[in-house]
Amino acid sequence: MVSEDSDGNCPATIPVRRVARLADSASQDVRMPRFVSGLLSLLMMAAGLAPAAHADDWPEWRGAGRGGVLHETGLVETFPEDGLPVAWRTPVHGGYAGPAVADGRVFVTDARRPDPRSTAVVERAVALDEETGEVLWTHEWETDYAGLQLVYAIGPRATPTVDGDRVYVLGAMGRLLALDVADGTVRWERDFPADFGTEVPSWGMSGAPLVDGDRLICLVGGEPDAKMMAFDKHTGEEIWRALSSDWEPGYSQPIIIEAGGARQLIAWHPRDISSLDPETGEVYWEIRHIVDMGINPATAVHSGRYLFFTSQYGGARMLLLDEDRPGAEVLWEGVGESDPDYGFDFNTLNSVISTPLIHGDHVYGVDGHGVLRCLEAATGRRLWETEALIGESTNWATAFFVRNGDRYFVNTDTGDLVIARFSPDGYDEVSRTPLIEPTHPYVRRRLSGRAVNWSHPAYANRHVVVRNDREIVRLSLAKEE
Repeated sequence: MVSEDSDGNCPATIPVRRVARLADSASQDVRMPRFVSGLLSLLMMAAGLAPAAHADDWPEWRGAGRGGVLHETGLVETFPEDGLPVAWRTPVHGGYAGPAVADGRVFVTDARRPDPRSTAVVERAVALDEETGEVLWTHEWETDYAGLQLVYAIGPRATPTVDGDRVYVLGAMGRLLALDVADGTVRWERDFPADFGTEVPSWGMSGAPLVDGDRLICLVGGEPDAKMMAFDKHTGEEIWRALSSDWEPGYSQPIIIEAGGARQLIAWHPRDISSLDPETGEVYWEIRHIVDMGINPATAVHSGRYLFFTSQYGGARMLLLDEDRPGAEVLWEGVGESDPDYGFDFNTLNSVISTPLIHGDHVYGVDGHGVLRCLEAATGRRLWETEALIGESTNWATAFFVRNGDRYFVNTDTGDLVIARFSPDGYDEVSRTPLIEPTHPYVRRRLSGRAVNWSHPAYANRHVVVRNDREIVRLSLAKEE
């Protein structure tokens, strides 16, 4: 249902400055040029070969490039009535970290508490065979979750990052390890609090390491001036450090974009939106954006000249990127729940955990109260909202969006997988199936007391790999021949 004001119009968010509607901006994914794709298809047909279905790995947070895009073909159009075929199930312990998939292996991190009365925890990295789910190796380390919000202190948050023969994992208390993908041998490791004076925030360290050339870029929150750091990915030696840590590091994943003729590292933290040179850490530009309580888990979304940020307590910001140099300006903003002007009849997009999407000239995402909303990208004006995706208006609702052609796979925190399309005209649900049981109780969520699942799945090789606090499961998305 779309909420309207007394005049029957959809109210806009607070405009900072008026701009003309942008031309249809490029989508987040980078595709093979059409003429190249077409030429390959013609050559294959000439040789009497049918074009093979395309499949990919999922080596890091939100897939290769962190864009939340699945390029694979040969996938189901609708889900089977009896659900997706299960390839395997393997027991795991608790944690929020989603899996990564690369070169025939699945990597995930988890944790167990030997004594439920203690905050002492054993964290673990696990490698599984992608085809069978067999555990290939594990690597454990001891830590202590004292100081974390204990109702959420169930395990690591950051998705592993796979790069060649190494996988980089980060524990909830700031333990960074570079492990050999073949056997879990420690190549090198860092302890953010011990090595750099990091004060671990209330919900733990969640910045998945980002590989850029020979650099491993991390959200560290160290001192002095080491909120962001780059390490030599082979040795763990420091290359550069940047940004003051007089505020906590926050929870948003760093990304690298190309805009204004330069590669830019986007570091969104609870005080500023910062753009850095990923090679040196030099600051290109910064825009002040205060996020109350430091809660900014959503990832920045880039499409064409748009760069979008959202949080429940800091509100939304749409930036317009400069075309000729590294730079940006605020296109529009929407207030957050901490703003004194906030009201329950609110019309922007204040996501908590869920990263929204930009499709053409529109933004789609799940607000912190569970509604799916559509906004005009150029103005922030709300076009529609619906409870149909989550099924109810509820605190801190979450969904994970992955684009596949002109449609999206959407994982809800209720454990469903949805195929949907989005347009300015509304939400089109194509198919839905139960995927995995939500296992984490959330004390502020739903009068029914139902549990949630806040772990982003991996989409790889025509399968989806998803975990909860008890098991990790691989299910087939392949279209039947």
